[in-house]
Amino acid sequence: MLQGATDKMSGSLVSGTCSGSEEVSDLKSPLSSRFREPLTHARFQELYGGAEEPEVPAEPRLPWLCGLWRRRAGCCSGPGAWRVLLARLPPLRWLPHYRWRAWLLGDAVAGVTVGVVHVPQGMAFALLTSVPPVFGLYTSFFPVLIYSLLGTGRHLSTGTFAVLSLMTGSVVERLVPDPLAGNLSEIEREQLEARRVGAAAAVAFGSGALMLAMFALQLGVLSTFLSEPVVKALTSGAALHVLVSQLPSLLGLSLPRQIGCFSLFKTLAAVLTALARSSPAELTISALSLALLVPVKELNVRFRDRLRTPIPGEVVMVLLASVLCFASSLDTRYNVQVVGVLPGGFPQPLFPTLDELPRILADSLPIALVTFAVSTSLASIYADKYSYTIDPNQELLAHGVSNLISSLFSCFPNSATLATTSLLVDAGGNTQLAGLFSCMVVLAVLLWLGPFFYYLPKAVLACINISSMRQMFFQMQELPRLWHISRVDFAVWMVTWVAVVTLNVDLGLAVGVVISMMTVVCRTQRVQCLALGLAEGTELYRPLRESRKLLQVPGLCILSYPTPLYFATRGQFRHILEWHLGLGERSKQSPKLGSLPDKGAEPIRVVVLDFSGISFADAAGAREVVQLTRRCQDAGICLLLAQCNALVLETLTRAGLLERMTPDQLFVSVQDAAAHALERLVRQEPGGAGLREGGPAE
Repeated sequence: MLQGATDKMSGSLVSGTCSGSEEVSDLKSPLSSRFREPLTHARFQELYGGAEEPEVPAEPRLPWLCGLWRRRAGCCSGPGAWRVLLARLPPLRWLPHYRWRAWLLGDAVAGVTVGVVHVPQGMAFALLTSVPPVFGLYTSFFPVLIYSLLGTGRHLSTGTFAVLSLMTGSVVERLVPDPLAGNLSEIEREQLEARRVGAAAAVAFGSGALMLAMFALQLGVLSTFLSEPVVKALTSGAALHVLVSQLPSLLGLSLPRQIGCFSLFKTLAAVLTALARSSPAELTISALSLALLVPVKELNVRFRDRLRTPIPGEVVMVLLASVLCFASSLDTRYNVQVVGVLPGGFPQPLFPTLDELPRILADSLPIALVTFAVSTSLASIYADKYSYTIDPNQELLAHGVSNLISSLFSCFPNSATLATTSLLVDAGGNTQLAGLFSCMVVLAVLLWLGPFFYYLPKAVLACINISSMRQMFFQMQELPRLWHISRVDFAVWMVTWVAVVTLNVDLGLAVGVVISMMTVVCRTQRVQCLALGLAEGTELYRPLRESRKLLQVPGLCILSYPTPLYFATRGQFRHILEWHLGLGERSKQSPKLGSLPDKGAEPIRVVVLDFSGISFADAAGAREVVQLTRRCQDAGICLLLAQCNALVLETLTRAGLLERMTPDQLFVSVQDAAAHALERLVRQEPGGAGLREGGPAE
């Protein structure tokens, strides 16, 4: 009999929750006896709801304006202004606790080491940006100085970044292309370079302005939309672009830079066509440079724990190549391209030319996103490793101000870099103070040591660009492990990488973000709606497909729908519920997901929907629940909702749920809803069938 069977199930329900109920004497508690009554949502709020909030005076007609005024007034006070300074100037927080004896030497050594590497890398990445080498030194000075004052990443090293230089170079070449007449006079060449410098500075200004706008809107959460597979695939694909773009410099070929879609293949075709015109002298210099730089990079990685400071292979290569070129007069005898004159001092502050501001902002947006994503991910990695926290919104402010102010000094876009950050950590850096020592090294080169780089071959800078991509190339070694962990993430990685390589970095980034978001949507649409049964002797409800010994009650269906209920999932929600409850034409078809009901079972009279897995619901999803309630009423099925969070319940209420069902049909847990359903079934049909065991019928 159903009455006897439900006694067995009720015992299981109560045994886990009322073991000490005899000791409860509070009159407000529902546990006044051994068998407590099922708790509805309304009853729970009545018994355990929070204290009443104090009455708030009526707000004027513009409450948001008054709130803004109160915040501004609070900031204008003495304590409020100090809190703002502490939040926006991180050195005020960590400098008073700086351990001078333990950290100063490490910061100094690390800063000098990174500064020495910044000099050749800055000049090399400037060529990648299509501007003279000295502007790479400016970009290795001003942004580093500003980030040291505003950034929250203690181990982050900022400056020139190959991926950003490649993206900026494509924009510069499109805005200021090479003239059709190949031979330019000295004055025409200087004018062309000045226009390109202005275009690169304008892109930095645009990306900085966008990041400041994102900071004002508190959009630091946007960093989560660039997933780890997207960022790694983007940098790996961009590394291949860097390698191919440097082939003309390695071979001594003067070729126009290819931009747009399929630029990588266009560059390869142009290099193969002009291969017979390559310079033997520059090819020899490139081969020797790579023969030195690549093994030194490998030694620094393999013996990282044994070396007190990494071997400065770039600096050694720059010195050797400069001396060799000067002693052998390679620039005049073999027409080897050299860096030339590096102007001393700093450029005059100049507001970038913003004649094509809309186009520049469109190009600056992906650069700003890559800057923020790469910098924030790097800062988070080392913050987790050394047990401190970073503020993504403050990082937006730091990089926004860094790009905006440095653009006034003719700098191109900058960000944190993987190579110099790992170098700073390996050299013993502890805080942002290392950035100041790095600036001192670059400052010495700008003021006094610039003439020593006159005879530096540009082919060496191209080799430095290629060797600095080592870590990005080796990210592909993680693909087998990624395949083992998540094949969806593996697919996102591969699609993004192919898009970056075949199209370009900007479009590849857009494709990666779209594919990553689509996988999230697809996962929510492929979730399984699970039928639940009670584990005998417990109060636990588990999916029926996990065991054939779970208890079921004829006429009762308990379903769990563990995914957000919104416009993309409302159709799946309707189809699965129709099939499980025998509503409409869908009941005659078998869904692809979920467990199969027993075709020989009696019709469903009570259904419990476990909403604990529904984190949010939009208007379309809420209306679907209301329509389901109406259809259940028409079919004579009692619908009960369990574990519905406050946000979802509020949305359902606004959609008219309580017009179709009473508050007594909303329960705080599946156990309470199931107990109420059992009582209802016993009252309706006391002579019904008994409890049965087993999972889904085959």
